[in-house]
Order: sequence, then structure tokens, then C-alpha cells
Amino acid sequence: MGDRQRADDEWVLLFYRLPRVPSTPRSAVWRTLKRLGAAQLGDGLVALPNDPRTREALEWIAEDVLDHGGEASVWLGRPADRAGLKTITARMSAAVGAEYDDILAEAAAASGADLTTRRRIATRLSRELRQISDRDFFPPPQREWAERAVAGLVGDDSRRPPGATMRR
Repeated sequence: MGDRQRADDEWVLLFYRLPRVPSTPRSAVWRTLKRLGAAQLGDGLVALPNDPRTREALEWIAEDVLDHGGEASVWLGRPADRAGLKTITARMSAAVGAEYDDILAEAAAASGADLTTRRRIATRLSRELRQISDRDFFPPPQREWAERAVAGLVGDDSRRPPGATMRR
């Protein structure tokens, strides 16, 4: 999340290589990295802002890669320039921004439904928001809008996006 403590823009990097066959371990690693919100820097090289949770997660993935006959190493580093940092953070923010856009669209589509349906959808979307938030290291504006839209489904007008209206 954006409020995590990071040591001066330090990043934890995972370099890994897995055999092509069987493909199941490679797919599992890819899905796990996606769920964590890791930035793909190159083929077999990913990065996350360094904090205890992300470092531990990449260390576990590295162990899993080794267990499946691959190579893996975890590194700590900093981008050499601000432009590199800005590029990677913008890419990560845009990726979660698109996920928040999906939440906004679903909430808007559900706004005309009956209260029971809106509550059910709001519960599911709240769960999805928490999952996205876990990998949202550089929150885009859509985060707050999505939170407000989901809260608005059950009538909490204080969290609705500016200018939004709710049909009942």
C-alpha cells in the first residue's frame, strides 16, 4: 500500500528461471507474482517496494522456484535515477487503476438493483477492493472513487464519488 514504510525507495527484486516443462510451476509463480502486484522488469526479473511482507513473499517464491528445479535469487536495490523509479511506479499505479476502474463499472451497473442485490454485490466488491489494496503500493485516484462507489451501493453517501448519484 502507499502508506507502507520503505527505506529510501529500496526495492526487493526476484530473479528466477524455471524449466519450461512442466509448465504448472511457472504458471503458479506467475499467478502469485501477479497477485502480489510485482512489476515485471524483464524476463524472469520482478520487483516490489521493499517492506517485510514483500521481501518475505519473494523469498518464499524463490524457495518454491528452487524446489521445482529452477534458479532464483532475491536482491535489494534502488533505481539509479528518478526517471526509472517514476516509470515503474506509474506502471504499477496504472495496473491497479484499471482494476479499480472495473470495480467502479460494476458498482455503477449495480446501482439500479434492489437493496438485497446491491448488498450482495457490495460485499463481493469490498472483498475485491481489499485484495487490490494489498498490491496497491502507489494508489491512483480511482482507489478512493471505487471505495466510495461500493459504499454507495448500500447507502453510505459519505463515501460516494463527487458528483455521483444513487438511484433507489
